[in-house]
Amino acid sequence: MSKLRVAVVIPVYNRRDLLIRLLDRLAASTYPIEQIVVVDNGSQDGAPEAAEQRGALVIRMGSNTGFARAVNQGIAECRTEAIALVNSDVEPEPDWLEKLAIALEAPDVWFATGKILSAQDHARIDGAYDRVCRGGTAWRVGHARLDSPVFSTRQTIWSASATCALYKTELFRLLGTFDERLESYLEDVDFSLRCARAGLSGIYLPEAVAYHVGSASLGRWHPQTVWRIARNQVCLLAKHYPSRLLIRYFWSIVVAQGLWVLVACRHGRSWAAIRGKLSGLRQFRRFRALHWTQKEPEDRLRDILSQGEREIRLIQQKTGFDLYWRMYFLLTGGGAN
Repeated sequence: MSKLRVAVVIPVYNRRDLLIRLLDRLAASTYPIEQIVVVDNGSQDGAPEAAEQRGALVIRMGSNTGFARAVNQGIAECRTEAIALVNSDVEPEPDWLEKLAIALEAPDVWFATGKILSAQDHARIDGAYDRVCRGGTAWRVGHARLDSPVFSTRQTIWSASATCALYKTELFRLLGTFDERLESYLEDVDFSLRCARAGLSGIYLPEAVAYHVGSASLGRWHPQTVWRIARNQVCLLAKHYPSRLLIRYFWSIVVAQGLWVLVACRHGRSWAAIRGKLSGLRQFRRFRALHWTQKEPEDRLRDILSQGEREIRLIQQKTGFDLYWRMYFLLTGGGAN
């Protein structure tokens, strides 16, 4: 069987040092990479020039247009059967791409992701894959937990973080690319929900390992980061929840969204979080305009949300509850029914 032809798309915004480290890692890949596309969002530290010196195709956006638009521009340049999306602050192991590409050869596997560990502490999980609760907020499964057998089982998944994942190019033709209205943050959760609703699943391969610095451009609790996450959490509800689920899960939604604002308050970002929620509510109708126009059953989404919530609760029980999830399950009755 011939190998899948793979291109790598890397969105960049400054941090030239991390980009160079990633390109050096990719140069050591045990799997052939046909093309590397670096999409620069207005870096001012020589990052695009460094990429060109190492043979990458560089697309200059001219300003920070957000993750979604940058990645979409990169995808449009690729003519391969598979596309790896890799953040510039990721350090993949040499065999990371090879393991994912072999898994992607299966006809029923549309995307693949591996175990992403913290670059600062290789004993801790940065994120395995994503799960979404009924309240519309997502958890990067395992984030900040010590690595353990809990995160070492290969399994079918519906949601992969675009931080570091491999996709069949055909998937973007079927479902479209990332929603540029979301700009940055949760655009990969939105894409994954579209995959789930269409019944197109992926695979989690814990043996495919990469390391992630995390929030290298702005910082995890930067006001712009908080504002966009808070807004996009509401926009996901508008896009994906039919009216009956909005009513059925109303209390879970209120709890999940409200608790996230309280978490932001603990980090001194209350106003950014509140502004984000208000912005999402103002845009709710616009995001909902094209929602549920196709005649698809809502049962699939309901089952996926319930399954995701049960898994979040189970893993939290096994590895120790975050305060956010402890309060969420306490206030919503303890899990999905």
